[in-house]
Amino acid sequence: MPSWTDTVRFAFQPVVNLTTGGVAALEILARPEAGDILAQARRDPELDGRLAALAIQSAARKGTLLPLHVNVFAGTPADLGGLAALREAVRAAGRLPWEVTVDIGPPYTHVPQHALLEAVATLRGDGFRICADGVGDGDVPLRLLTDLAPDLVKLDVSLLARPAAVRAMRTLCEQLGALLSVEGVETELQCAAAVSAGAQLAQGDLFAPPARLPAADVYVPAPSPGVAPTPPSGPSVLQFVRPAALLPATASAGRVRALLTGSPDVSGVLLVDAAGIPVRSVHRSRFLLSMSGPYGHALYADRPAAKLGDPPRTVGVDATAWEVLDVVADGERDRTSDDVAVVDRYGRCVGVVRLADLVRALSESRVEEAAGLNPLTRLPGSDVITTEVDRRIAHGRVFALSWLDVDHFKRVNDGAGFAAGDELIRAVGRALQLAASEATRVGHIGGDDFLVLADPDTLDPLASSVLDAPWSAGGQPVTLSLATILCAPGSVSDHRQAAACLAPLKQAAKSLSGASWVLGRAGLPGHEVRRGSGAAQAQAQAG
Repeated sequence: MPSWTDTVRFAFQPVVNLTTGGVAALEILARPEAGDILAQARRDPELDGRLAALAIQSAARKGTLLPLHVNVFAGTPADLGGLAALREAVRAAGRLPWEVTVDIGPPYTHVPQHALLEAVATLRGDGFRICADGVGDGDVPLRLLTDLAPDLVKLDVSLLARPAAVRAMRTLCEQLGALLSVEGVETELQCAAAVSAGAQLAQGDLFAPPARLPAADVYVPAPSPGVAPTPPSGPSVLQFVRPAALLPATASAGRVRALLTGSPDVSGVLLVDAAGIPVRSVHRSRFLLSMSGPYGHALYADRPAAKLGDPPRTVGVDATAWEVLDVVADGERDRTSDDVAVVDRYGRCVGVVRLADLVRALSESRVEEAAGLNPLTRLPGSDVITTEVDRRIAHGRVFALSWLDVDHFKRVNDGAGFAAGDELIRAVGRALQLAASEATRVGHIGGDDFLVLADPDTLDPLASSVLDAPWSAGGQPVTLSLATILCAPGSVSDHRQAAACLAPLKQAAKSLSGASWVLGRAGLPGHEVRRGSGAAQAQAQAG
């Protein structure tokens, strides 16, 4: 009688890095040819654990070097503890635990949470990575999700229709140090929404459907201009992580050569110790050049590959792309093309970053940024400010959004001429930039209108430095008006609502004589007049 294992085949679906367009990992999916083995596995932890082990064995037979994702129901590790069958299959396949991510999926109902957390701690201690799967389409409790502290959170594609929920999950992932992935992506519109939501990874039939053979090439739509905002501090290094080719520190040069010659896409090999910490970095070209020289193979084939390697360059998972460039710039010039290893808080390698990926992405962001600059002041337009407003709202940060303009600017142009008017606008822009703190964003939205996004505690010095300056155009004195809306967490839902709250404050500021400043609070009536002639009367009217 045939075993149930004879009726199960496995398919591989790529997990795609949305920044690099490369395959970050392969999820291994059980595909029963008869019966409903997955429904049985949901009720039988031993069977589910055995399926996970068979998935690893199937990947080993395909000879893929990519990191792997294997699925288990939440009740399985809670019942079995450390998933012994999976650990043995990984060892027998010659894979390292940190190359395997355990996707823990629903149902979570009736699963003993303490037992699940203990099992996750055991797996993580062995080096396995943990993914919370099926979020948004399952029953995972939010408190349990935070206690799991997963390395990856996979959102169901249906959640993209609820942007506020996705933004909240992105914020949670940032707090946990986790990557965000969207699964089930089938259209380019969904892909664009995933990128806009800040997801770093995705999978679905759009990129490549599940297949019996691991996919080497995937389809990734070209990014839409401005769809992925870059934080001021620079994009996270996790957006650029590629799978690393890892071998034990004791590997021979012959073994490294076999890996490189059999895998033309691998740019280098990292040699890691028993804990998964990189100890040497083997660069593809330099290594193969040494091996191909006179007597190279005879001299090195049976010797440790570490002798032909270099000290690894590493950055933490919380680094930015700019910090990676600093690491490359501070090193030896002949190693600028070396991969940089990205390590977790234990020093274990989670992947590598290639310099070409960073330079390409950062160059594109600078080109897009330059295209959006106002030609008169070289300040960004409203898109940069509104994107940052939405980011601060998603992060639950209090912020102040201000609008500033020149009083009676048409008269300035008519009386002093447009050249004097242009010079005045440039001078105001320079003054705003000089007064801005590190967290302040200044934008020129056209004409004499400026937007300023700042932390509330920086408002007073910024307002004083700009409003108290003696402005003039063509020898005639000029005054400025400033309107500010303070937005506490939860007071506005997006930049459009913040702008709507700011609009009446703008009119209130313009109704005052001289340099004026009006301040309001989102969600609260009235406003405070901080500068301007007739302030007492205006204050009384506002109250």
